[in-house]
Amino acid sequence: MKLMLGLFFLWLLSSKGNADNLGEQGILKAIGNIQFSCEQGMLPENPSTSVHALRPADIKTVTAIGSLQRAPGSDVHHEDLLQSTGKSLLEVSVETLAALISSFNPGVLHQPPPPGTKGATSDSQAVDLLNQAEEIVHLMKENQMMDFQNDWKLITVYFSAESPCSCCASTQLKNCVLDNLEKLKAVLDFLHKKVPKAFVNLVDSTELATFSLPYQDYNNARNQCSCFGECSILDDNILRWSYQDAWEKLLKSERYDQKDDFTVVLQPSLQERNLLLRPGRDGFNTTLKTQIETLEDYIFMTVGLWNNMMEPVGWKQPYNFTKMLQVRCPSQENPYLFTYRNSNYSSSLETSNTKETSQERSYGTNIPCLDQDPSDSVPVSVHNLKPADIRVIAALGDSITAGNGAASKPYDVLDVLTQYRGLSWSVGGNENISTVTTLANILREFNPSLVGYSTGKGKETSKNAAFNQAVAGDHAENVPAQVRRLVDLMKNDTRINFETDWKLITLFIGGNDLCEYCENPLHYSPENYTYGLQTTLDMLHREVPRAFVNLVTVLSVTSLRELYTSQNNRCPKLLMRVLCPCVVTPKDNSNEFKKLVYYNRRYQERTRQLVESGRYDTRDDFTVVIQPFLTNVKMPKTQEGLPDGSYFAPDCFHFSQKSHSQAARALWNNMLEPLGQKKDDQQVDDEIVLKCPSKDEPFLRTYKNSNYTYPNRTPNYGSQLLCEDRSPSSPPATSVHSLKPADVKIIAALGDSLTAGTGIASDNLMDLNTVFRGLSWSIGGDASLQNVTTLPNIFREFNVTLMGYSTGTGSENDSNAFLNQAVPGAQAEHLPAQARNLVRLMKTDPRIDLSADWKLIVVQIGGNDLCNYCKDPDHYSAVNFVRRIQETLDILHEQVPKALVSLVDVMDLVPLRQLFVDTQVQCPTYMADYLCSCLLTGEDDSPNLTMVKEAIRAYQLGLQRLVESGRYDTHENFTVIIQPFLHNIQIPLGQDGHPDVSYFAPDCFHPSQKGHSQLAKALWNSVLQPVGQKAESLDFMADIVLACPAQNKPFLGTYKNKNYTHPPAEPSDESTEVNQFCNLLFQNWGSDLSCPEQAPSSHVPTSVHELRPADIKVIGALGDSLTTALEAKATDLQRDWRGLSWSIGGDGTLETQTTLPNILKKFSPNLFGFSTGSSKETAGFNVAERGATAGNMLAQARELVELMRSSLEINFKADWKLITVFIGGNDLCQYCLDKETYSVQKYVKHLQDTLDVFYEELPRVFVNMVEILEISGLRQITASSSKCALAAKNACPCFLNPEENSSELQEIKRVNRDFQTEALQLINSGRYEQREDFAVVMQPFFRNTLLPLDRNGKPDMSFFAADCTHFSARGYAEMAIALWNNMLQPVGEKQTYNNFTRDRSKLRCPNTKTPFLSTLRNSGFRNSDLNLEKTGVSVPYWAVIVAAVAGVLAGSLLIWLGTRRKAKRHQCETDTEKNMKLTPL
Repeated sequence: MKLMLGLFFLWLLSSKGNADNLGEQGILKAIGNIQFSCEQGMLPENPSTSVHALRPADIKTVTAIGSLQRAPGSDVHHEDLLQSTGKSLLEVSVETLAALISSFNPGVLHQPPPPGTKGATSDSQAVDLLNQAEEIVHLMKENQMMDFQNDWKLITVYFSAESPCSCCASTQLKNCVLDNLEKLKAVLDFLHKKVPKAFVNLVDSTELATFSLPYQDYNNARNQCSCFGECSILDDNILRWSYQDAWEKLLKSERYDQKDDFTVVLQPSLQERNLLLRPGRDGFNTTLKTQIETLEDYIFMTVGLWNNMMEPVGWKQPYNFTKMLQVRCPSQENPYLFTYRNSNYSSSLETSNTKETSQERSYGTNIPCLDQDPSDSVPVSVHNLKPADIRVIAALGDSITAGNGAASKPYDVLDVLTQYRGLSWSVGGNENISTVTTLANILREFNPSLVGYSTGKGKETSKNAAFNQAVAGDHAENVPAQVRRLVDLMKNDTRINFETDWKLITLFIGGNDLCEYCENPLHYSPENYTYGLQTTLDMLHREVPRAFVNLVTVLSVTSLRELYTSQNNRCPKLLMRVLCPCVVTPKDNSNEFKKLVYYNRRYQERTRQLVESGRYDTRDDFTVVIQPFLTNVKMPKTQEGLPDGSYFAPDCFHFSQKSHSQAARALWNNMLEPLGQKKDDQQVDDEIVLKCPSKDEPFLRTYKNSNYTYPNRTPNYGSQLLCEDRSPSSPPATSVHSLKPADVKIIAALGDSLTAGTGIASDNLMDLNTVFRGLSWSIGGDASLQNVTTLPNIFREFNVTLMGYSTGTGSENDSNAFLNQAVPGAQAEHLPAQARNLVRLMKTDPRIDLSADWKLIVVQIGGNDLCNYCKDPDHYSAVNFVRRIQETLDILHEQVPKALVSLVDVMDLVPLRQLFVDTQVQCPTYMADYLCSCLLTGEDDSPNLTMVKEAIRAYQLGLQRLVESGRYDTHENFTVIIQPFLHNIQIPLGQDGHPDVSYFAPDCFHPSQKGHSQLAKALWNSVLQPVGQKAESLDFMADIVLACPAQNKPFLGTYKNKNYTHPPAEPSDESTEVNQFCNLLFQNWGSDLSCPEQAPSSHVPTSVHELRPADIKVIGALGDSLTTALEAKATDLQRDWRGLSWSIGGDGTLETQTTLPNILKKFSPNLFGFSTGSSKETAGFNVAERGATAGNMLAQARELVELMRSSLEINFKADWKLITVFIGGNDLCQYCLDKETYSVQKYVKHLQDTLDVFYEELPRVFVNMVEILEISGLRQITASSSKCALAAKNACPCFLNPEENSSELQEIKRVNRDFQTEALQLINSGRYEQREDFAVVMQPFFRNTLLPLDRNGKPDMSFFAADCTHFSARGYAEMAIALWNNMLQPVGEKQTYNNFTRDRSKLRCPNTKTPFLSTLRNSGFRNSDLNLEKTGVSVPYWAVIVAAVAGVLAGSLLIWLGTRRKAKRHQCETDTEKNMKLTPL
């Protein structure tokens, strides 16, 4: 905060009025993005004597010098650009650094930069940096507030390198660097000589000066360079790196470390521009937004500089700014600013001990071929072309083909700018084959008259470049321009006959596209890359006769990462990051890395597809042949197994001559290898022996002379149907169980992207948004069965008038979608809306007779639910999934007559992981998180995957139980049949054993048309198969033959026409999880209530003793974690599920979850105050809190009163309110720890204080006081489970720690009974009976409760939460039932036990004669008669011990105490079967 205020103050002091224009919000935005948490230390008594132990607190003065040189050719002065902020970078950096240091030394001074340095203009106008240095020294000496000789100074020197323009025009680039170095050396020498006690930061600001211009001005500046076109981005980057390299060497020389009080440290350059000042920004337009951003940029840059001062040399980071920038603090171990000396820095330029001499070979080669003669006559076919027939050689590409750095000496990075075209692997012609191995030199051994090869050095425009028209830095999109120059050169060359001479053209491109793809994935997509290749090849095909084109596949660029990550080489890592950021910077296994691998492979694959399309084989004198030797190339290694840098130029990116010679050999061999047998994994560190043309086929190999057939790119996905009987029923079918295929007149479908048709015919990721509805397996109707296999096309073979199928592409709202209402991305919760839309379309379409036409409706859903399951298991639970399917089927059942619904089972998606795990498969693994994160990411044993597997089984089981319940077999014209063939799927494998992606769309997740065809066949066969005999698996590679209807029963299979009887709904014994799911799904905890009298009183009652359930308008509750419903759901422990709370929860409906509000909503639908969900914001009037004791009730009561009084939703005075209070478990469990605090007297006094608040402040109230239970039985239930015992002992020590029959145990039992007795006496004392509109009634249902037992006679833990100490949703339902029934039972006749037996009809109805909530008065008792419910029970109370631990284990502990009874066998199955018949899901 101090830092933020300091910067804000500095800004306001010196903004010259611009603060008003910017507004305080802009300043605070700029400053507020910085987090500063450094501890302020005491000022050191004795400042450091050495610059290598200099602490921030030692610094007394901060200043800076530097000029931000304007880019040549720009008409915009940088001074003008900075005017909007009123400050230059120099000023902001000085003030920001001073503000940071002031946290350590409040007396730090900031010496403003010398006048004239606010901005910078051209070289001639700018203040000379040496003059600035002299001026700043003068100013510091004159400053009366500092001691020049003894105060430590922090000086930042912003130094701009020469512009690329001025240097690229120079014939000696090295002179640029040397001149620049001399200028810098003069400035640093002066400071070293004249300034004592100084720490100097050296920062390269070249990039800032150039890129702070608006993008258009930057390009204009480059275009106006006299040498523009000669100076590439590669030149820029290498030249600037060379400056950095020279500066680092200067500083590493220890030239400025001769004195102990002076040093210079090179901080990271602004060259690595993760800065916010960069091309693409809106520039420095004088708008509010841009001014604020400019200030923010300057501050962020300076904070980045500060952070790097805290980092050792060699560990400094590029300026990487995020939304919140954390200011780094000095560490306790190293509390000083880092210098070269105290960083123990060893320059990356020092010679490595690793010898990069792996398999050294001569760069020359011997040609072993005896037959080097040309054809007897000049061939007319490219397929009969011998090497000696080649008369012209040419090449297209980028800097690899241009030969950048091919002969550069080690470590001479600047020389990589030299293009050694005479050494280029594919077209260089220096010397001869004995000394230089290139493809051209090999061919010259066969034809010495070869022309077109390049020699010497130079750019593509140089004469000696000849037909090597490769351009350094070019991308695939730039190659057509190279073709244009090449064709013009060939046509104008008098040495060749353009029409008759055979030409060999080698094209190699793509490295730069991959290096930059991450900066613009769309622009450098595989599709755009291929389009660039296609445009190039189309031009050659169209304009160049007699040509053999080598298309060399882009190499596997990921191997370059090994050079970057290796510590045992002298690679310029900074330069590598600049040259190829998308390859070297992603972390291993990151999505960015996976995307790189995918793009790389797709470049290669789409290149192959382009050529194999046959597009370039339409003439006999032209062909394109892919040479794949670099497809799977790996990093060459030294004998020690480390990356061998000798194969690379000094920048570790381009090829050295060693690699050029190996690439030439490999290319030559590839040209002689038949298609289908070409080597695609040539390793450059292998010995490569040149092959010779074979005697039988002495030609350069093409698809034709290799007898190679390109794979069919337009396969036919049609099918044959051999069924003879295709007639409809006669007379027409009246029952769905006697429905023949030809009877179906309408077909429809609901679902997600699988049914909609996402990506079916897409050939690239960009096209995945296209929905090919006409090709969808279950509903598509494009073409006919002869060409497209879909379910409608099969049915159309039986009934040509079939309607409803979709055609073409588009959304569900397009007319051609017709009755295909599937929506990409849909989940089960969206299915009911689709069903309603489908019904509407059927009812309104005049072509459809809803009541007479037979309909087949295919429903398939669940993939998206499973893919999101791990993110929200509750929302995507099997119960919810099946409930949503049920809602959908209910709509169809109720509104669509004459329909057979094929419910296709939930697909087991787990096998799809193979496509994303197998590294040999060309799938976009980086999209795994986007496509299906819960399934496709993580390890095989990950919790998320385990959850999804269990969910799949639960989904499938749930659908089976739903359909087999008979719910949809109530009449003869409707049924639902599960088609289970997707229950288990087998991923198709290719001959290599890896997944066959031809069955899938480009995302490897959706099926392709090939996959949809298989799905359609499997669905058709399943529709015909008898219920009980349907296939439950699908092998995508199987030869699926379309079945025909059986002759004896030619009907679509239903349970009835196949004499199938649904099995009893018994939970499977496969796993406990499935059994639990059985209970959850078909034994929901709802109840049935059908009371004849549900109306409210004819007029709002004024007496609480005449209060009907329907008169209740408001509900509230007090208590502990029992009332917050802690852990009611097993999906999320330690969460309060207030919506399920027995006394106040309102989630769902009474049919699905029994709670007191859900019961009351049957009488009073507008009931207000109940809680929902698990958020405190939706708690309503549920003010209960975890861990509460009776002592907290007064505060809860007051909170509730205020909530009700301030609510705009209720009438505070007129509305009747029902409040339930249940408390005491925590008091009992902690009694022995503090007997005074938790005494009986205090317990009762707290209850009295609570009720007094209600009595005095709340009008029209009925209060349920639920009696505290006896907790001693908790000991018995914990004995049944060690897990429960451990949790409960920690939660309720006063009951569980004492020994049996000990005095401590007897005492706590007595206190428990006293709690009950004294609380009852308070309620019956008459204290709260003086008001007509107020009553408190004790509800005693917890007194004697039977312990529920499972089939093995053990406590039934389904009533408990996972921690064994809280209720589950089932247990809460039983509590709600007991409470409701107690409320209706007269005082004196209230049930004092709960047997916890599952029965949906246990809820009572109000008495028809006296339909009121029971009070003392309307039960016929006077106050004097009230000694009720105080019974002397001879048998110990066996009750539900839940309230016991309400705060110790974050809530109440719940226990069942009751007399034992023998559990019935098969209780789960019986209850399940019963509830399937009674309960809507």
